[in-house]
Amino acid sequence: MDNATTLLLSALGGIILLLYLVMRLRLHAFVALLTVSLIVGLTTGMDLDAILQSVQDGMGGTLGFVATVVGLGAMFGKMLEVSGGVDRLASTLLDRFGENRSQWAMGVTGFLVAIPVFLDVAFIILVPLVYALTRRTGRSLLYYGIPLLAGLAVTHSFIPPTPGPIAVAELIGADLGYVILFGAMAGLPAMVIAGPLFGRYIAKHIDARIPEYMELPKGEIDSTGLPSFKLILSIILLPLVLIVLNTVSGAVLADDNPVVATLAFVGHPFVALTLATLLSFVFLGTRRGMSRENVMEVATKALEPAGIIILVTGAGGVFKQMLIDSGVGDVMGQLMADSALPPILLAFLISTAVRVVQGSATVAMITAAGLMAPLISTLGLEGPVLGLIVIAIASGATVLSHVNDSGFWLVNRYFGLTEAQTLKSWTVMETLIGLVGLAAALIIGLFV
Repeated sequence: MDNATTLLLSALGGIILLLYLVMRLRLHAFVALLTVSLIVGLTTGMDLDAILQSVQDGMGGTLGFVATVVGLGAMFGKMLEVSGGVDRLASTLLDRFGENRSQWAMGVTGFLVAIPVFLDVAFIILVPLVYALTRRTGRSLLYYGIPLLAGLAVTHSFIPPTPGPIAVAELIGADLGYVILFGAMAGLPAMVIAGPLFGRYIAKHIDARIPEYMELPKGEIDSTGLPSFKLILSIILLPLVLIVLNTVSGAVLADDNPVVATLAFVGHPFVALTLATLLSFVFLGTRRGMSRENVMEVATKALEPAGIIILVTGAGGVFKQMLIDSGVGDVMGQLMADSALPPILLAFLISTAVRVVQGSATVAMITAAGLMAPLISTLGLEGPVLGLIVIAIASGATVLSHVNDSGFWLVNRYFGLTEAQTLKSWTVMETLIGLVGLAAALIIGLFV
């Protein structure tokens, strides 16, 4: 048995074992992910020191960003909840759009918000709104959560300036104008099908409720009336606006312009969320009659569920890093590149293979683009078709999100789902987005 076959079998066996541990034996996801990561490292022949380094790199690399964002987002979101801020937003949203159209509002919101904001950041900022809508209407969390996630996921993969499509376009030489145009043409129907339509269906089969570890004990905060809609909207939009300004300034101003450096700092998710969190402490806390001790208590309780999310997400990063360091992703990608399939379909399949094994959508997109670049040069492809190849790669990097994807575990913990329920909801939603994106790319390809 050659080395490539060994790597592929080890990766496949690791994924199967992980699914068995968490779904059948009910082993905690954090322990299961670490256990399987070590087993994959051993069975692929990695040095013992390299295995330990992969554990450290995977945990550190994932949590360097996620831990800070989840912690700040948890406190920010909890202040919105206990102050009645998200109740105000939910009430206004339902009054203006009506209950029957609130799903569509969530989908469009996610689609627009994720253009300048990382998916994880936007989800953490907006998930309290999903909680509030669920409390108000009594529907499953998935009724509102799936449309929001679909909007976020579509933009995260298809629409620049998110990092995935930007990197792919640069690697294969695609024009960003075509990427944006085709991304919108593929992304909007994908959001509609995987969001409001699928959300309505899956909510009838999975009655997801706000998990107990995301709730504060009732009656701790004595608040008279709800804060104004304009105040809540302003605090929520602040980090989004700062991040947008950071993105726009980097695109239209010279790199040595001092405004770029300033906005790059205040528009980083770390700083933007810190400012929003501090403002929530003041305007939704102390200014509304809460003592500093009350604010501290809310913030502390908010970090309790954040700890669970952070550890599980970090363990998912370890599993992903072990698969990357073992060389499995390169073997699978190269195997697909040697085939004679049409370029758009080939790009989709390569990206899908790397996505399934590695977990990260961005890594899958960059890996697939690197493998496609020489093929594109050989075939002499140029113009609009390169934009379609970017969409095909993005579609492949979206499908079949499972236990080695940090997004899988974020949704799992915030919505209080079992692993099987997460596969039936989040994974199916992601797969629908990818398949609709591929279909759109193939159809558009008939006319360009």
